[in-house]
Amino acid sequence: MKKVSRRRLMKGAIASAIVGSAAGILGLVRSSGYATPSVPLRSLSPAEYEIVKHVARRVCAPDAEGVVTADDTDVAGFVDAYVANMPRRMKRDLRRFFSFIEQVAPVLEGRAARFTRLSPDDQDAVLASLESHSSELLRGGFEGLKALLFMGYYRDARTWGVIGYDGPLIGRTP
Repeated sequence: MKKVSRRRLMKGAIASAIVGSAAGILGLVRSSGYATPSVPLRSLSPAEYEIVKHVARRVCAPDAEGVVTADDTDVAGFVDAYVANMPRRMKRDLRRFFSFIEQVAPVLEGRAARFTRLSPDDQDAVLASLESHSSELLRGGFEGLKALLFMGYYRDARTWGVIGYDGPLIGRTP
């Protein structure tokens, strides 16, 4: 076995410390700067709440003038309340997926900024890549998140006309 000199060992240790510090600083920079929500959160962190707001704006984007938005229907608030009642392991997995969407998915699409700082067109491209990804896990995660966002969006009666639904039959007068 080749003997490593003390000088080479010190250089390696210093280089490792520099790389580790740079990665830590980059991680702090990329995970800071989120606005504090104006509403109290039950389960999500301010960063997760912001991620959900941005994803919901793209997934539930109105395709006509005058259609209510994900912000109008408070989809992020719905998700926060829903996640509060999820089993611990499911919460953990969902939080990991939020982090993946925010930090990793844009990089995989060749974008340097985190998801919440991308333009709407770039956000659409990132989400489209998840929807059609070769990984079944990522496609399934996206489909599950999309279903959760739609539950939050279409629970509001103002959205029903968009899909031609005229409301529940229960309680109608003939």
